[in-house]
Amino acid sequence: MNIGFINVLILVALFYLIYTVAKLDERTKGLQYRLGRIAEQVGVKNDVLDEEISSLLEEGKKVEAVKRVRETLGLSLVEAKQYVDHIET
Repeated sequence: MNIGFINVLILVALFYLIYTVAKLDERTKGLQYRLGRIAEQVGVKNDVLDEEISSLLEEGKKVEAVKRVRETLGLSLVEAKQYVDHIET
């Protein structure tokens, strides 16, 4: 086998692994969000994130609050806005 071909193969495998890890990270964040929603329904709170979001809302920084939720939980823009709106009420 040619060394150049092996290098390309290793590079492709590396990109695939990075892509897979990124997708798993997104899925994990989504599962954390769903688990948080379930915990909320049974009376368990996500105090740390909720307090941070509440603080940002008190400062009038709703866009930053939505951005923080998206970064932390890996949610879509719509889901993050709904999460923030729920805390806001």
